[in-house]
Amino acid sequence: MNFASDNIAGAAAPVLDALVKGAGPDAPPALPYGSDPVTARVQAALDALFERETTAFPVATGTAANALALAALCPPYGTVYCHRHAHIEEDECGAPEFFTGGAKLTLIDGPDGKITPAALADTLACAGAGVVHHVQPAAVSLTQATECGTVYTIEELAALSRVAHAYGLPVHLDGARFANAVATLGCTAAEMTWKAGIDVVSFGATKNGCLAAEAVVFFTHRDQATAFGFRRKRAGHLFSKMRTISLQLEAYLADGLWLELARTANARARSLHDGLTACAGIEPVFPLGANVMFLKIPKPVADGLRADGFVFIPRGGEDVYRLVTPFNADPAAIDAMIARAAALTAGRQAAE
Repeated sequence: MNFASDNIAGAAAPVLDALVKGAGPDAPPALPYGSDPVTARVQAALDALFERETTAFPVATGTAANALALAALCPPYGTVYCHRHAHIEEDECGAPEFFTGGAKLTLIDGPDGKITPAALADTLACAGAGVVHHVQPAAVSLTQATECGTVYTIEELAALSRVAHAYGLPVHLDGARFANAVATLGCTAAEMTWKAGIDVVSFGATKNGCLAAEAVVFFTHRDQATAFGFRRKRAGHLFSKMRTISLQLEAYLADGLWLELARTANARARSLHDGLTACAGIEPVFPLGANVMFLKIPKPVADGLRADGFVFIPRGGEDVYRLVTPFNADPAAIDAMIARAAALTAGRQAAE
């Protein structure tokens, strides 16, 4: 009955099985620091997933993936353009600023957690490129799925990339919920990244079935990709037993598990969202795009649900709550929450 986050879920069974087999006491020894065959296979699997040669670096957290990717793209005197409610702005404790050596985040407003191409173009037109008194434009970072639970379309990503590239800026994609966005769009990983103009992606897996596994994947900017290896070491994310991260990623990518888990999480979200918003007085705040929803729930109803043990968090305004369905969300718990919300809202109507 916990819908606070997809981080509350454990790992998917194939991921755990792979760790036991490949890193347990009976596993064969392997070279350290990513020189093992598992990490090499993950590189090949990511190349296959993205339908081209990439340069990929496993890390253990999304914060490391985002901050180190942006540090590779942005100098200390530069700025990264992102949405006002981007994860790198609101939830990473200044890590992008720290790892870039002091670069700035320039925030852009936009509806439903998205930057619009027009807003980005207007911002870049007055950015002060070449003026020594201003931070210099260095990169654009997009969150997919967004912090509002919405999803950029392929056309929106491509339009934003065209604007960024017209000003000579690379585009980074924060893909903590990458799989959920792909599942929503019904596209390929390639179509949502480099084919739409994305240069670097933080490919998330932890929220969707892994224990602690992400990958920074470069499609372009080979010089920065080479330097990234040193940044990763300096930041403490070149694990001696890198195979333990790579084993997770290998299992996650095998046989389409990553997409299967995301589709399940999204379907559970749709069931919960539609059931709750069918109750009188409960309204969506943003369109449901993946497995994260924001709902306006009358306080007495929210209090009643929470008193019954349903876990979700207040977020973003009066009577606004965020609910997230992980890949292993229990359909029975979803049905129970919908039934209880219906009873609570009906009781309020009767009382009025």
